Amino acid sequence: MATETLKKKAEEAKGKKATFGSDIELDKFKEARRDMPMAESLESLSESDRRTLLNAGVMPSGEGRSGSFVLMDNTVVHESIQGTGVEVSSVQQALKNHDWLKDYSWKAVAVDADKYTARTYLEEADGYFIRALAGHKVQLPVQTCLMVKSKDAAQTVHNIIIIEEGAELEVLTGCSTSHGVERALHLGISEFYIKKGAKLTFTMIHNWSETMGVRPRTVVLQEENSTYISNYVALRPVGTIQAYPTTRMDGAGSVARFSTVAIGHPGSELDLGGRALMNAPNTRCEIVSRTVSTGGKIISRGQLIGKAPGIKAHLECKGLILNKGIQIAIPELEAYVPDVEMTHEAAVGKIAQDQVEYLMSRGLSEDEAVGMIVRGFLDVSIMGLPEQLKAEIDATMQQADLGKM
Repeated sequence: MATETLKKKAEEAKGKKATFGSDIELDKFKEARRDMPMAESLESLSESDRRTLLNAGVMPSGEGRSGSFVLMDNTVVHESIQGTGVEVSSVQQALKNHDWLKDYSWKAVAVDADKYTARTYLEEADGYFIRALAGHKVQLPVQTCLMVKSKDAAQTVHNIIIIEEGAELEVLTGCSTSHGVERALHLGISEFYIKKGAKLTFTMIHNWSETMGVRPRTVVLQEENSTYISNYVALRPVGTIQAYPTTRMDGAGSVARFSTVAIGHPGSELDLGGRALMNAPNTRCEIVSRTVSTGGKIISRGQLIGKAPGIKAHLECKGLILNKGIQIAIPELEAYVPDVEMTHEAAVGKIAQDQVEYLMSRGLSEDEAVGMIVRGFLDVSIMGLPEQLKAEIDATMQQADLGKM
């Protein structure tokens, strides 16, 4: 579609509210900075920035990573490659390097989906471009960080990942705000293309500030026998997040799994979920969420749509309420052919008192007992994460002092 046509569609959608989530007045946020200096290495960043990276699961040393990418506000400040078989750069630079990339840019996500996609397109947002070359099974993950450093700013991001035929790659993304940034906005558009027989494992850790507005928009296109694994973790207080990543499974035998672990703190509103459009025969999908409200509002959505024979899919939403808070589960199954197996399970409630009393009888205080039960409920082993990242998330849960929520 011609650029002028896309621009016209985006202009017409500048006031279009999203289907889900509370509305955010975009005029209250200025465009984020594009003039920050490049950093030759992540270790040359300030101590404060390095600490922010670590809190979002990003290693400043780059150790154990195939590549790194950091966006601060709307400025690309670092990109590097340590491994082989993978390309990491900014989207805008990649569009200059590869004429064919225009066939992928803004093809999965519509520019006029809502006012957040429209603003991101009209600002010609940059972000990461990651490509795993055909046949390469990249051993170490690529890490990225999207950091907001300016108060009252709107960070607009456009990411593209392409996993070529037969390739495998893991991507770890940490999203965070700098210390002192109390109010800002993050709009992140992500388009993932997973080719025949390829695999992408994508893990996102959100570590925003307490009044942050977050509106990511992600669409994945899967070809034959491809695999997409999505892990999402949000344990810190945040203002409002609305995320509903969608995978379109057009290739026969493709597999997808969404796992979500989140805590809704007082004042937070989390509207999270996942959707799979299972358009090809013998596709498999599982959507699993574990959420805890300690006073915030959590909406757990999930939608599985089966349109071909031989489909197997399961949707599972489980939520706990500690003392106060709201949990809403919205599971949806749609089948358009008879030869499918699609199930769902949803449960919300409080911790069973007999479990607390049992642990207290074994010598734990009440706070310790509650903390142990919640940490077990939010077990990130369901995600199949690497041990190092799992240990980092476990440490974050310990810091959250779950027993005193």
